Amino acid sequence: MNTENQLSTKIDANVPTAARMYDHYLGGKDNYAADRAACEELDKVVPSTRRLAVNNRRFLQRVVKTLATDYGIRQFLDHGSGLPTQDNVHQVAQRIDPSTHVVYVDNDPMVLVHGRALLEQDERTTVIHADMRATEEIFSHPDTQRLIDFSQPVAVLFNSVFHCVPDSETDGPQAVVRRVTERLVPGSYLVMCQLVSEDAQVREFVTDFMDKATQGHWGRVRQEKDVAELFEGMDILEPGLVEVSTWRPDSEVAPRQLTQEWIEFGGVARLR
Repeated sequence: MNTENQLSTKIDANVPTAARMYDHYLGGKDNYAADRAACEELDKVVPSTRRLAVNNRRFLQRVVKTLATDYGIRQFLDHGSGLPTQDNVHQVAQRIDPSTHVVYVDNDPMVLVHGRALLEQDERTTVIHADMRATEEIFSHPDTQRLIDFSQPVAVLFNSVFHCVPDSETDGPQAVVRRVTERLVPGSYLVMCQLVSEDAQVREFVTDFMDKATQGHWGRVRQEKDVAELFEGMDILEPGLVEVSTWRPDSEVAPRQLTQEWIEFGGVARLR
């Protein structure tokens, strides 16, 4: 899949994007009225979304810290990274080892602009403008080749992004995971989570709403079993596949997901 030349570099303030809606939920300023209005409509049916977004971000930070501290990972490839916030992947990882290399991938032009501005002074980190499904393009990109040594373990992140990917035998989540794992050495790690619901009405509403709001830049809200299938053949780290606020929480009083109409579900696995 070659998408780099097809991706738009124009920022359309009138069409919400998942990245800018996520930024709004996290209290960021890189979003527009259309994004905030979409969040308001979404909150009417799934009111826990803001807490869900915050907990997901904290999960990402805990995962990166754990992989860097306990498993010695010094290379991260972050698919669908979103707009930069506080304590991004490179900041968390480089506090543990300043030599850590990070490659961010996103197809949102605003992410590209803000990310490159943030990282222009950091030669160990870069942002690539690409569709997360374009595995060959991402892995062969000059910046990826410069920063990532694929003969050594890599942590590949698909954090809260696969619900943006439609089902497809060639470019759906399972196909993407298969293409990525084929390029990684044993001892590499995959971090994967996505929005799920066991309530069919919630899945249908959110999938339809986000598909229309983003003008087709959406996949679907899935079920826990769909996420579990992505991890087949890998060794899943404790505590397994869980609602992400319960993945190795910093303390017993850490924020938890309060309602269950939908949750962010996933975990971390090691490649054999």
